[in-house]
Amino acid sequence: MASWYGPDYNKRKGANGETYDMHQLTAAHLTIPLNSIARVTNLTTGESVRVRITDRGPFVADRVIDLSMEAAKRIGVYRPGIAKVRIEVLQSPADINRGGRWAVQIGALNDEGTATELKNKLERRYHTAQVLDFKGPRHDWWVRVRVLDDDKRRAQELVRENTTSQGGIYLVRLD
Repeated sequence: MASWYGPDYNKRKGANGETYDMHQLTAAHLTIPLNSIARVTNLTTGESVRVRITDRGPFVADRVIDLSMEAAKRIGVYRPGIAKVRIEVLQSPADINRGGRWAVQIGALNDEGTATELKNKLERRYHTAQVLDFKGPRHDWWVRVRVLDDDKRRAQELVRENTTSQGGIYLVRLD
């Protein structure tokens, strides 16, 4: 399932360091390497669009890609808000299946206190990890755990070993 993101994130820095512009043909994906080019096809309409992966997300359990507003308009995702899609990676600056730098992102949490409490718990449990908490653009809170050496296997273990009563736990590629 694809969704789209726009005004809340527009003009904010994306994961690749560029300023997000909801009027460009870009997208957010959790694990496709940043700056990859992908073709996204709406399975209902057959319409497709080429996008560049510039950000991470979506952080919603049943979604695989967040399209920019413009990309969503081009393939009929804008008005319904979600659609079943096929994603084909056409070009990537890094190997999709091997390597990479990995982390775990947990959220969205309702308040700063909950985020801080979770951060402290994870720091005690994973001594070699770097744990950050930060405010999201929708006044929610997130916790990101960077495991030792940004290793995918370690990050996957952290995902399996943890649960949260708010939000979700996501494996995220950093590069």
